[in-house]
Amino acid sequence: MRQNEPFSPFVGKVASRTSVTYFLQVYYFTLPLLTMEQSLLTVENLRFNSAFKYVADLNLNAILKMCKEEKFPANTPIFQENTRGERLYFVLDGRIKISKVTKYGAETVLAYLTKGDFFGEMELLDDQVRSARTTAVEPTTCASISKQDFDNMLKSNNIIQLNILRSVTKRLRSADQTIVNELDRTVEISKQHIGKLNMLIDAAKTINSSLDLDKLLDIILETAIKSISADRGTLYLLDELKGEIWSKALRGSEVIEIRLPLGKGLAGYVAKTGEIVNIPDAYNDPRFNPEVDKKSGYRTNNMLTMPMRNRDGKTIGVFQMLNKKGGPFTPSDEEFLNALSIHASVAIENARLAQEMVQSERLSAVGRMASTIIHDIKNPMGTLRVYAQVMKKKGGNEEVSKLADEMIHQVDRFVNMAQEILDFSKGGASMNIEEVQFEDVMEGVLMFIEKDLTKNNITLDKKLTFKGKVKLDQDKLVRVFYNVASNARDAMPQSGTLTVLTEDIGGFVKIEFTDTGTGMPEEVKRKIFEPFVTYGKKHGTGLGMSIVKKVIDDHKGKIEIESEMGKGTTIRIMLPTMQA
Repeated sequence: MRQNEPFSPFVGKVASRTSVTYFLQVYYFTLPLLTMEQSLLTVENLRFNSAFKYVADLNLNAILKMCKEEKFPANTPIFQENTRGERLYFVLDGRIKISKVTKYGAETVLAYLTKGDFFGEMELLDDQVRSARTTAVEPTTCASISKQDFDNMLKSNNIIQLNILRSVTKRLRSADQTIVNELDRTVEISKQHIGKLNMLIDAAKTINSSLDLDKLLDIILETAIKSISADRGTLYLLDELKGEIWSKALRGSEVIEIRLPLGKGLAGYVAKTGEIVNIPDAYNDPRFNPEVDKKSGYRTNNMLTMPMRNRDGKTIGVFQMLNKKGGPFTPSDEEFLNALSIHASVAIENARLAQEMVQSERLSAVGRMASTIIHDIKNPMGTLRVYAQVMKKKGGNEEVSKLADEMIHQVDRFVNMAQEILDFSKGGASMNIEEVQFEDVMEGVLMFIEKDLTKNNITLDKKLTFKGKVKLDQDKLVRVFYNVASNARDAMPQSGTLTVLTEDIGGFVKIEFTDTGTGMPEEVKRKIFEPFVTYGKKHGTGLGMSIVKKVIDDHKGKIEIESEMGKGTTIRIMLPTMQA
């Protein structure tokens, strides 16, 4: 072939006859090597199979002629259970799984077979359907023979008979042991489930042992910690109105309340999304915040944070468990807390209903009492008021006139208070809304309040900057301000200062009553607007601040409280102005 001459059988005019002949020889001799895989169906591979141990080569060559080579991709079923068996298979390469499936869909693996094993013999021997299914676990090559060839092979060769009998016996023993092991495992799992069920029943009994909500929350948390072997934990409840989760914690001898916005921290995230966060290694997980450990000195190793749901699947709180003994929290722990959630939510709901019923009954009793008082004193109070008016008219003395005005005011105040309690207990009240000059109302209220404060060595500091008109029920707002001032007076038994501030904050007038009294703990502050809650008083009905909040709500206003033990309390009221 000349230099630079193309070497191709397809360019006949350019290539020489010699080169073409040489190419065709190379092409056709190498074609089988390029297009065909080497067969595994050989005498050497058959000799390796347990069925043909000690079988002569002459017999193996005859058997080889009966065999058909079959290839199965990975995860391919070779035959199914309860089908007819027509062939015996010898594994030349790969891996086979023999398994049975229960009526519930669970699969039990009876054996794994590899090169040198055979399968499918039982159905050919007893002429029954397949007793298990067979699957190629990985790409697998088998040699197979028909049932007729299998029968002839057994009849003509005693060695093969003995080999197959030994292999079948060995496989049956192995399958028996597998089934026994599976039964033992099932019994153990059943025992664990029964144990957890009994634990859940005991937990449900414990949880439903109290109708006191605060005590109940402690019981639920302790039960959860003990049941899943955690070191410690926190139980948060969801406050949908405020968009927060809250919990109580013991700090020294004081019980403090923890509040987190929805979405903040792991507990807030779980409350918002309803997801389960199981962290096996806290310090290697970016979701964990180690700052809490640094402040408390506690070392968190693992953590489970999951929603507490009621029977409708609604999230009502969050479990946060720390440091499971013996390793990280398991899916079984998650399942237990999920089941416990339903019982806990029912107990919480029952406790709340019980409290509402008790509160409703107490309000009803107060209402009946107020109704009786109003009925019994209406005439005497009316008579006193008339006498006071006569005294004022005929006294001709300024001091007598002032005393008469004070009597009239106190009579009206007493009757109105009784009527207010009666209205509150019934859940409704009439409103007498009128447009007033707000600074005149405040000056009149504070002038009356100041007399009472002065008797108790309390200084009144007035910072009244708001000038404008407001629509309100003057009588009700006067009683609100007097009630707040009276509470401030009671909080300063030895003397102090009450600062009253008014300020325009854009559409609202802000009224603040700030005292230098004893303050109140977080627990009381949280419940101060609930009926029958009192703090530091030996007198009173416990309805004062509940009525205050209702009056403010009826005026479309807002009320807030800030308090710190030993430093005092601020009651902040916002009422809409005429601009609003």
